[in-house]
Amino acid sequence: MTEVPFVDLAAAHAEVERQVRAGFDRVMAKGAFVQGPDVAGFEREYAHFSGAVHCVGLGNGTDALELALRALFHERGADGPGAATDVVMPANTFVATAEAVVRAGGRPVLVDVDPDDLLIDQDLAAAATGPSTGAIIPVHLYGRLAPMERLLELGPPVLEDAAQSQGAVRDGRGLAGAIAATSFYPGKNLGAYGDAGAVITGSDELARTVRLMRDHGSERKYHHEILGFNSRLDTLQAVVLRAKLRRLDGWNEQRRAAAARYAELLAGIPGLVLPRPAGGEHVWHLYVIRVPRRDEVAARLAELGIRTGIHYPVPVHLQPAFRHLGHGPGDFPVAEAAAGRILSLPMFPQITEEQQRRVADALRKILG
Repeated sequence: MTEVPFVDLAAAHAEVERQVRAGFDRVMAKGAFVQGPDVAGFEREYAHFSGAVHCVGLGNGTDALELALRALFHERGADGPGAATDVVMPANTFVATAEAVVRAGGRPVLVDVDPDDLLIDQDLAAAATGPSTGAIIPVHLYGRLAPMERLLELGPPVLEDAAQSQGAVRDGRGLAGAIAATSFYPGKNLGAYGDAGAVITGSDELARTVRLMRDHGSERKYHHEILGFNSRLDTLQAVVLRAKLRRLDGWNEQRRAAAARYAELLAGIPGLVLPRPAGGEHVWHLYVIRVPRRDEVAARLAELGIRTGIHYPVPVHLQPAFRHLGHGPGDFPVAEAAAGRILSLPMFPQITEEQQRRVADALRKILG
C-alpha cells in the first residue's frame, strides 16, 4: 500500500528542478555565494508579491521575527532600561514566536485564541495591552490571516508572524502591520531547500535597520553602526525561492481546491470538526481538523499509511522553557482544549483526489 505523505517536497522539486539547477550553475560560475544578485532579485520579487516596499532576506524565520522586533524597539527607543518591551501574542503558536520575543529582550504577554479559528482573540489582546506594551504579534496560522482591525488601533506597532500565510489576504487586504516576518522552512507554501526567512515592511527606516542587523551592523565592509548578527539569506536558497515564487499563486490555488475537496469528503463524519471556510483568502498551509481521541486517531491513520501532523500539541505557556512567565494549566482554556484535539491532515499542492479519498475513508472508518 502506497503511503499518503503529510507533505510531498519531491513533487514540488520536480516542478522547479530545471530552473534551480540552472540557477545553481549560474551562482557557481560567478562565485556569488553571499549576498549575490539572486538575493537582491528575490527580495525585489517577494516584496512585489507581498504588496510591500521592502523585503530583507534572512537566515531563518526565527531570526526574521527577532530582528523585526529589535528594529521596532530600536525605532521607538525601546531598547534602553525601563522601556516598554512587553509583547502581546497568542498562546497558540509555534515556540519560535515566543523565543524571538525573549531573544529580542522582550517579555511575551500571552492571550487566548478565538475558539472558531484558533487565531488571536482581539478583545483579549486589547485588554492585555497597556503602557508597557512595546509590540503586538498576531500569528497568521494554518494559511489564514489573523483579524487585525482592532489591533491596528491599539497604539503599539504590530509585527505580523506570517510564516504560514504566504499569499493570504483578509477582507481583500494582505499584510497590514508595521512589519512582518516570514519563514521559508522547506514545508512552507514557499519553502527553501533548508532554512531561510525574510522581513517585509513598508518602512524605509525599519528595512535599513534590519539590513544592518543581518550583516554585523554594517552597510559598508568593516564599518559597523550598530551591534548586529550574521543572518543573511543564502544565495543558493534565494535561487530556489525565486523559482518557486513564480509558481506560488498556482500552488496556493491547488491548495484551495484540495481544501474544498476535503470539506466535501469529510462532511458528516461523527465528532470531526472541520476548519471554517474562508473562500479565496485562505492559502491552506495546513488543513487542521479537530477530533476526539486525537492521538489514537493519528496512530490508526499511521497504521493505514496516512501521515499526519499536530500543530501544536503543547501551548507556549505549558512549555518548560517558558515556566518563568508564571502560567499553568487552565490559564488559556481555548488553546489548551484545541491542543488535545487538533490534527493536521496531508496537504500539499500536488495531493491527488485519490489520496484525499483514502484519508476521508480512513477517518470515516475510525470515527464512524
